Amino acid sequence: QVQLVESGGGLVQPGGSLRLSCAASGSILSFDVMGWYRQAPGKQRELVALIARGGITNYADSVKGRFTISRDNAKNTVYLQMNSLKPEDTAVYYCNLRATWIDVGSWGQGTQVTVSS
Repeated sequence: QVQLVESGGGLVQPGGSLRLSCAASGSILSFDVMGWYRQAPGKQRELVALIARGGITNYADSVKGRFTISRDNAKNTVYLQMNSLKPEDTAVYYCNLRATWIDVGSWGQGTQVTVSS
């Protein structure tokens, strides 16, 4: 069993910043990749960013240069620093933990990010 607990969502004005956190616990030793997906109303869930235990990252083109993913392996926690936020970043953000890059993995409950003036 894997548990993922997200925090840090909220309401922010365009151009603002937020930092999401996701702490993993349970049977997670074999899981190498952590990251974030998001789902806006009426749209499919999409990749935001992933990071492997060794630090290799993968970002969606739409967030490159604005978002930074990082992780603390000792705390089994992944972070998403989101800067220069846009209204189109509004979505529920889901934490994901997977064994490899191509697995589906486990999901957190989601945290709402709303970018609006």
